[in-house]
Amino acid sequence: MTTTLPPFPIRTECPPGACNCGRDALLESPGGDLRVLRLTREDEKRLLHRLENLSSLSDLRRMEERMEQQVGIRLSISTSPNVVRSLRGITILVHEQPGLCRKTRQAIPAAIKRSLEQRPEIAYEILNVGSLFEN
Repeated sequence: MTTTLPPFPIRTECPPGACNCGRDALLESPGGDLRVLRLTREDEKRLLHRLENLSSLSDLRRMEERMEQQVGIRLSISTSPNVVRSLRGITILVHEQPGLCRKTRQAIPAAIKRSLEQRPEIAYEILNVGSLFEN
């Protein structure tokens, strides 16, 4: 089978055995969502820098929406049902999808957690969403 490259620049292939993203299978599948391949390594660096420098919860939500719209990356941010005493109690999950690099799936939550460490008020807002004390 031959792969037809999309009309936009795509992420370079990971070294063999280093990733299980399914990039080649995605390129070969007709009608596959190729948006995630638009996230080149340079774009990924800019995205991670932006996620590390969030200013508020609304900024985080806006970034979530843009990531889903532009490259199809979906996030789930939730809190532990038990008492949350540190950032470990906040779970940030990047949903798996074909073409999304394993390292990117790990780097996005790490960047968001670094942002939450710099601005703990964002973490407090996440904890407050849906709570008894929410405005």
